[in-house]
Amino acid sequence: MMELWHNVIGRLPFDWAQYAFMHNALLAVIIITPLLALLGCMVISNQMTFFSDAIGHATLAGIALGAIMGMNDPFWAMIIFAAMLTLAVTFLRRLSTAPSDAVIGLVMAFAVALGVVLLSRGGGFARYSKYLIGDILTIMPPEIFRMLLVVAAVAVIWTLLFNSIFLAGLNRSLARSRGLNIWPTETVFALLVALVVATTIPWIGLLVINSMLILPAIAARNLAQSMRGYIFWSIGLALVSGAAGLLSSYYLGTATGATIVLCAFACFVATLVFRKR
Repeated sequence: MMELWHNVIGRLPFDWAQYAFMHNALLAVIIITPLLALLGCMVISNQMTFFSDAIGHATLAGIALGAIMGMNDPFWAMIIFAAMLTLAVTFLRRLSTAPSDAVIGLVMAFAVALGVVLLSRGGGFARYSKYLIGDILTIMPPEIFRMLLVVAAVAVIWTLLFNSIFLAGLNRSLARSRGLNIWPTETVFALLVALVVATTIPWIGLLVINSMLILPAIAARNLAQSMRGYIFWSIGLALVSGAAGLLSSYYLGTATGATIVLCAFACFVATLVFRKR
């Protein structure tokens, strides 16, 4: 599969098409950006924007724990810590009388502080600064395959729980009246968001991961007239901004994740102007 992809892209008459790392990065963008856009639609509908941002920042602690355990790749440490953090937020939201955003902010503050303290021991924080901005140009075929597995997991859960997640985000009282148990549904979706965010941070960067998650979905709201259209527009805008950001970063020599976010913001402005007209 990868050999076929390299052969097809390598025949394009562009400078960037001559490099294997650009082939890998383009394929990763085609996989990651629609995935983030799909989840971003529900993140916004379920008012979980702050939660996804908190998970992204709090994975610093997962990286730190992976480093302490001697892992060269802290992937599994990030995934496990993100899942534990998600369960902690869900548990505290259910028991505490504090607003949800206050609970999320509390947990995020603890996790970020813990991560910074652990990573900065002996002045070693600079070694992990790559996770702040990410580098999708370094992605390799095994990591792309890992992302495909994540996509498959999201597709299964999305198919099984879409109606429940959508109804819970639309109206919690209506969802309860229909016999829907909201907390398990919201917990599964929160775990799904945490999985995707933690998986993509090494290539996107924790500073901009939330922007890439929500910007295509926000832009799509300016164009869509139905839920199906909302999802399709979000995925389409994510692909366009992802490809444009990747190629722009190649020619400008800028961070790819941040450049994609700027392109996504440009799409939002364009859709806003279109809606006003």
